[in-house]
Amino acid sequence: MWDRNPSRRPILAELVEETEPLVVLARKVHELLGARRITLATAESCTGGLLGHVLTEVPGSSEWYVGGIVSYSDRLKRDELGVPTATIEHHGAVSAQTCVAMADGARRRYGTALAVSVTGIAGPDGGSEAKPVGLTYVGLADGEGHHARRHQWHGDRHANKLASAGAALELLLEHLRTR
Repeated sequence: MWDRNPSRRPILAELVEETEPLVVLARKVHELLGARRITLATAESCTGGLLGHVLTEVPGSSEWYVGGIVSYSDRLKRDELGVPTATIEHHGAVSAQTCVAMADGARRRYGTALAVSVTGIAGPDGGSEAKPVGLTYVGLADGEGHHARRHQWHGDRHANKLASAGAALELLLEHLRTR
């Protein structure tokens, strides 16, 4: 196994250390979802599964986290999450409209009470004047509706992914605390 290689242990420790703030947020999500017996699914694009990773770092997360999808391509957003082609064509893959459609689609597809989604431009390429690198939307859908938040990060690709996962967890916590 690669983690038994002593030369790689510092890398593993560094990864654990940098995701620990996200795991702390995931533990808070665990407490609220577990106490309310609410289920959650995720739909991720620019975070590439990081959100699902930190959620499953919490022991017992299988009680409420059913799983999710990394829908990195527009095709998967359409085919797996039901994001309308017109939404992507008119607003783009990185938009509030696509983000809420991703969350709605994940909630329906996986039969959960809540779904959280993330779509953005992590960088270093792919940005434009209208949609710069670091632009990210996080969204949430429940049985009553959905909403999204816009963020603009200024880090490198890795930092933008960490910030986006954190923003999704914070949106989820805010929602759970007000319901």
